[in-house]
Amino acid sequence: MASQEEKQIEPFADIYSEDEAEKSFLLSKPTCLIVLGKPGSGKKTLARKLAQIWKCIFIEALEVIQTNINEETEYGLKCQELLFKGQSISEELVTEMILKKIESPEVAHFGYVLSGFPSLSEEYMTVSQQIEKIKNLKLKPDFLINIKCSDYDLCQRISGQRQHPVTGQIYQRNQWDPSIIEKHMKENNQCEEENEEDEEQKEEEEEVNIAEDPLTMPEFLQQLVQRPEDILENAEERVGIYKDRMLHPLEDLMAEQDCQYLIELDGNQPPDDLFLYVSSDKNDICFYCCFIKQDELFRVLSTYKLIAHRYRWQRSRWGRACPVALKEGDIVMGNPTLAVSFLGKMYLLSSPEALKTFMLNPRPYLLPPMPLPPCKVLVFGPPFSGRTTICNLIADKYKGKV
Repeated sequence: MASQEEKQIEPFADIYSEDEAEKSFLLSKPTCLIVLGKPGSGKKTLARKLAQIWKCIFIEALEVIQTNINEETEYGLKCQELLFKGQSISEELVTEMILKKIESPEVAHFGYVLSGFPSLSEEYMTVSQQIEKIKNLKLKPDFLINIKCSDYDLCQRISGQRQHPVTGQIYQRNQWDPSIIEKHMKENNQCEEENEEDEEQKEEEEEVNIAEDPLTMPEFLQQLVQRPEDILENAEERVGIYKDRMLHPLEDLMAEQDCQYLIELDGNQPPDDLFLYVSSDKNDICFYCCFIKQDELFRVLSTYKLIAHRYRWQRSRWGRACPVALKEGDIVMGNPTLAVSFLGKMYLLSSPEALKTFMLNPRPYLLPPMPLPPCKVLVFGPPFSGRTTICNLIADKYKGKV
């Protein structure tokens, strides 16, 4: 009778295990993406937007160089030394910084969006060797996003770009060309006449926007310059080099990729439209995967902010002990002012350094066998009594250090 009752109760049992779900997440691979395309097709812009929304780490040559210089790392100091001498940063150094960033703790937790690699330059590695590096990464890319654009349209767009020498901001032709601006204004005026009810409100908004937009100032437009790489002949040369060196190896890489994880976009669309296309229902697999794995953000705990209505924060199995210190073999109570939340549970860190380390990648401190309280054993006795042998046996049995 008891067995029959158990069978009847079993279908209604709660099969959800919070610990198993948390362990599954901690062992899961973070979502990684690579954005590919011809030079000037908008890879960097799209990659930056994806990284900002999905909270991945944006990896690109210039971004990595600036980060290393700002943090004064060993690579950053080398870059500064070369730049002070008026020399360019070698391709080998840039590649090492990119690969080092991909292997960093924060990337191991948040994943990455990679742009500009493989690069056209074969000064250090050929395109095929760079693609082989990508294939052999510990965190291989899950999604390939390829921006497609015809050579003529791309070269026309690149040659129409202008840069402000002070801010470094890039402006497209439709933002600075007076003839195109006038055409858009006429179209807007026609739309306003059709919607007479909202006409006054739109005029007021336009006046504010015109006053704030520097592109409406003639002095600002006169300061815009064309970069050497944006000249039509140079743009055509770069696209030609891309087709000769990189196109066929990349096509082979994309042919090996599962079609449901390969996203191809129309490069003639504005960057904002490209981003909306990636986030649309047509690519819901990509969006769902990235959202689920990357949206578990750290939040500073407060007494008034709850996870949801009538849902309070939970204490973790670590209690008040600092996870980082516990991993290092010490039991140190955490500071409430250095509390963070992860997957709905509270963790108290013992120092700002431990907090920074934990937020970069919490996985090593939360995966089993953690939280394992450290046990310290002192073995003593007379000379030649076997103290060293006993110590080694205990350390081997319980995975400790002598």
